[in-house]
Amino acid sequence: MSRPPLKTVFYKRSTFVTHLPVDYLYTPAHAWMSRMPEGVVRVGLTKFAVRMLGETVDVGLEIGAGEPVQPGKIVGWVEGFKAISDLYCPAAGLFLGMNPALAKKSALVHESNYTEGWLYEVQGEPGEKSLDVMAYRALLDSTIDRILAQQKHSDPSA
Repeated sequence: MSRPPLKTVFYKRSTFVTHLPVDYLYTPAHAWMSRMPEGVVRVGLTKFAVRMLGETVDVGLEIGAGEPVQPGKIVGWVEGFKAISDLYCPAAGLFLGMNPALAKKSALVHESNYTEGWLYEVQGEPGEKSLDVMAYRALLDSTIDRILAQQKHSDPSA
């Protein structure tokens, strides 16, 4: 059974281009959340996050299924060719576990970040710092502008 395509909003700033799912919530740490049936919140990384990490090498968890979580709690890590980053939980509730597909193919985090490459699920509610797609676009604008200003400052000829 195929799923309907995600309704998205086009985003472009400098050389960064993406399509952001409209019905998802986002975090300032560049994670996304999708509400699933029965109070489940699915969590993944945005295209901006995976671009900053580089191609995904490995994903690991620091907690087990059934443990309580709250926004800001470190639940694991993701390693890319460019960086290793902690995974902060953006929701409150019970941790349900990692996407089983990542055990066989961690590259899904990079290749299909808004669909098959989700990271883990929580039975609960998104945190208060969650952003809708328009607020996340504004966050991306300010983040990319800050990166460009830093690059210009470090290399005035750029």
